Amino acid sequence: MNSPRSEDQQARRPPEFLDVGRIVRPHGLKGELVLEPFSELVHILEPSTEIQLGSEHNPVIVSAIRPHHSRYLLSIEGCEDRNAAEMLRGEVVRIRFEQAKPLQEGVYYHWQILDLPVFTSEGDFLGTIVEILETGANDIYMVKDERGEEILLPAIKDVILKVDLESAKIIVDVPTGLLPEE
Repeated sequence: MNSPRSEDQQARRPPEFLDVGRIVRPHGLKGELVLEPFSELVHILEPSTEIQLGSEHNPVIVSAIRPHHSRYLLSIEGCEDRNAAEMLRGEVVRIRFEQAKPLQEGVYYHWQILDLPVFTSEGDFLGTIVEILETGANDIYMVKDERGEEILLPAIKDVILKVDLESAKIIVDVPTGLLPEE
């Protein structure tokens, strides 16, 4: 069975911005912000790095950043007191895609994986990746077929045999018992 997207697959383009984390709350009285990181992208942030805040993508410059328990304390230019910091509560911190360092081989951004068709190693179309669940140990790819049936595939090398971004497809070896009954 062929994927419904196979005949007219367009090149997958990166997003303009990548989400780094969310400002949880102010810290102290001098405008410091508590940043909850979304991923390892937080390690890109250092003094003089330009970041974008909120849905308006307002550019600001990082003055300082340091670890604080499981989060980070972030200082940005122009945020000098608690009132200014309070105005940023809940804002998402983003960087431009070009600022991100290349990923290790076999590691992908979610935007690269979502919506890709999934095939067995025998060439059978299983469905399309509709969601990626982060479990801590490994991601889980939720694949939905044309009937709306869902298959959950662990993103481990014994199951995900090949992520072919050039051909825009994923080849898998589905463990016994994971496929829905026909």
